[in-house]
Amino acid sequence: MDLEKIKNRVLSLTRYIKEIVIIEHNHYPFALIYPDFEALQEAKIINIKEEIRWYAVELYNMKAPENEKIKGFKIFTAPLGENIEESLTKEDKRDDEVYRVLKSFLATMTDKEISPTSHLELDLELDSLNYVELFVFIEESFGVKMDEALFSKMMRLEALYSYVKANAKQIRVAKPDWEELLREQSREKLVYSPFIMSLYKSILYPLFRLYFRLEVRGVENLPSSPYIITPSHQSMLDGFLIESALPYKVLKRTFFLAYKQVFGTKLLKPIAKHGQSILIDANENLKETMIYCALPIRSGNNLVIFPEGARTRDRELLEFRPYFAMLSKTFSVPIVPVVIDGSYEALGAGMLFPRPRKIRVTFLKPIEPQSMEQGEIVERVRDAIEHELKKL
Repeated sequence: MDLEKIKNRVLSLTRYIKEIVIIEHNHYPFALIYPDFEALQEAKIINIKEEIRWYAVELYNMKAPENEKIKGFKIFTAPLGENIEESLTKEDKRDDEVYRVLKSFLATMTDKEISPTSHLELDLELDSLNYVELFVFIEESFGVKMDEALFSKMMRLEALYSYVKANAKQIRVAKPDWEELLREQSREKLVYSPFIMSLYKSILYPLFRLYFRLEVRGVENLPSSPYIITPSHQSMLDGFLIESALPYKVLKRTFFLAYKQVFGTKLLKPIAKHGQSILIDANENLKETMIYCALPIRSGNNLVIFPEGARTRDRELLEFRPYFAMLSKTFSVPIVPVVIDGSYEALGAGMLFPRPRKIRVTFLKPIEPQSMEQGEIVERVRDAIEHELKKL
């Protein structure tokens, strides 16, 4: 195995890696990565791990032979030649009220050790939901306005603290209220396209039936009231499969969450624009985006969210992101888990043209959120999908 060749190939795919070392671990390549934080700041990217995962490591994996695929990676926040552990575990001697309040709040979102040099994503493992919560907390507790562009330049606690300290107008502890936040008025409006949606289904359903022998099960499980649909995600076909599988009456009042990076392209943007899609970007306007994403449910419609957030690269389920559970809990709407099986074989990552493989779409029984906490909802939905996939 040529580890140097793998390293150079990964580096050629992205400008966001400054140093990378490839080692062999359990007979497969494993990557040690030090990002180019200056380039990431310039691009205003705050979801660094996701950027490197999908647009460097997995981009490489798509064309690599099976025995040369990178099976894991670790991101470091100090150059690979330095004593990383020592730099990250220096004694925290700060004794300042702003710092104490900020650190105490961060401790509610992570179980990692917090120090001034902690990187909020890579060390403390905060995600987009945490960022929104943190922005609201800083604004309400210190009177300091925070956005993604500013935040991308201060993703270590020390830098964030210095900015808040210099601009604080007050100091008080104000815990963000997600229900109140998601009920705020959105500046965006829903664009209904019932005729276009019906047209899409009329074209796609017979085409998928013929080419993929599409089989749809469990339509009787769809509630009559608004709900959230959470499908497994195996390929680029999946959104179109859900569109073709839903009954006409349901489809007309259903909206789809989609990433701007994929469906905002010249080719797909017109389809998304008239396909009742809400395009989101994980690196900008996070608070406004979450309020906008809640609008279909608030308006009495259904919402399709792929909880994995990305297509599987090996047919295994990815980690589920909790936003769908938060919406379900806040607005007391059920979740309908959906199992899409066969689309990975038909159009897996790296394939350019779909193969004629059998595809099944199965709507499972709805899960009611009332008696569960957010984490329990996520677990129940994932377990339901995983159980059905194993049966298939």
